[in-house]
Amino acid sequence: MEKIIGLIDAPFTPFFPDGAVNDGPIAAYAAMLRKNGLKGVFINGSSGEGYLLSVAERMALAEKWVSVAPENFKVIIHVGSCCLRESVRMAVHAQEIGAWGIGSMAPPFPHVGRIEELADYCEKIAAAAPDLPFYYYHIPAFNGAFLPMLDLLKAIDGRIPNFAGIKYTFESLYEYNQCRLYGNGKFDMLHGQDETMLAEMALGGAKGCICGTTNYNGRELVGIWEAWNGGDLKTAREKQNFGQEVINVICRYRGNIVGGKRIMKLIGFDLGPNRVPFRNLTEEEEKAMKKELEEIGFFERCNQF
Repeated sequence: MEKIIGLIDAPFTPFFPDGAVNDGPIAAYAAMLRKNGLKGVFINGSSGEGYLLSVAERMALAEKWVSVAPENFKVIIHVGSCCLRESVRMAVHAQEIGAWGIGSMAPPFPHVGRIEELADYCEKIAAAAPDLPFYYYHIPAFNGAFLPMLDLLKAIDGRIPNFAGIKYTFESLYEYNQCRLYGNGKFDMLHGQDETMLAEMALGGAKGCICGTTNYNGRELVGIWEAWNGGDLKTAREKQNFGQEVINVICRYRGNIVGGKRIMKLIGFDLGPNRVPFRNLTEEEEKAMKKELEEIGFFERCNQF
């Protein structure tokens, strides 16, 4: 099974001011990401407010992204839901429309507290799209599924034929590396924490990453990957440190989903508001965030259109 090489973006969902989905910017969105070095997208996930979208909206967004994707630009669709039947329906749809792959995090409700429960959940979704690689999206801060990922790999090995790997968005470098080494590296371990990308590369992993801040800081994060692969550790460190400076700013403005989405407006690509219950930035907060970004030289280094 093909492993992902390079960086995949987790895009925001564009909304009209009234909160309705706006698919108008998506073609230009895909082109902008490609121009800045991204290799594909992982749509309808946490950055895309996927759990706040209806199934119909999620499938329509999937169709749009697949239809406008540049050549060799991977479209991976998050199909996780609190309703397994909905996940299966979206997985079938993803295969029908020609997506490159699918993925799912554990549902936030009911709480998944055992590896066997999680393996069953993954198995049923993956089986609905047997021709597509399936990635488990490990982000326990969002759903409370603080389960050992090495145990998950052992549980699904030989059981789920199209299980490709894990989008690993957690702090344990040790666990990530143990998963990467499992079975002589048979599974694709996609790094999911933008702030520690370089550390994972130093362990020998992170050939592929799925990132959220690449929406607006993609040139710099792609630059980390390129510098490391080119043997330029000094540049890789500088770019990683800059990436952390950007993250420090957005963490003061409700994180990537809220603050990061507003940065898109500041760089000239307004994707609209966030849906309730997210609390959008006020105009005063936007001005304050812009000032902080200016102070670190962000607008000279951000994504270009």
